[in-house]
Amino acid sequence: MRKIDLFFAEYAESHRNMTNKLIHWICVPLIFWTILGFISLIPSPHFCAPYYGCISIVSIIAVVLVTAFYIRLSLLVSLIMAIAMLLMEHFTFDINIHFGNRSWIVYLSVFVITWILQFVGHKIEGKKPSFLKDLQFLLIGPIWLLSYILKKLGIRY
Repeated sequence: MRKIDLFFAEYAESHRNMTNKLIHWICVPLIFWTILGFISLIPSPHFCAPYYGCISIVSIIAVVLVTAFYIRLSLLVSLIMAIAMLLMEHFTFDINIHFGNRSWIVYLSVFVITWILQFVGHKIEGKKPSFLKDLQFLLIGPIWLLSYILKKLGIRY
């Protein structure tokens, strides 16, 4: 069995309840986005592109590092997640422009609310979140959701 499938199997053990799964479909992408948002607030030079906006060098480094982790698991998943992260970075740029120095409040609010919901989901599930066992599962959650989409489309990851 491939390493990615082992991660998914272990992650799935604490994500069987339909309510918990629904909460994860909403909260995992939002948590992932808020983390990128927090990273985007670290002062650093920015790279700007027409029709995209700007992305900080620190954010580019974060995207590259996370993509490197995903490449070890699946080239297709890493490509899709790199694109997803760049789209999320575009939205963080919009939030940062719109809210200015208060954008951290948006990220913190969404982060806290979604984590509370995540823990409610795991309370309903009756099992602890996977990341309490291994921090790598913080990066597995988003691609576990992606794997469902790919399976529905008949695409092998």
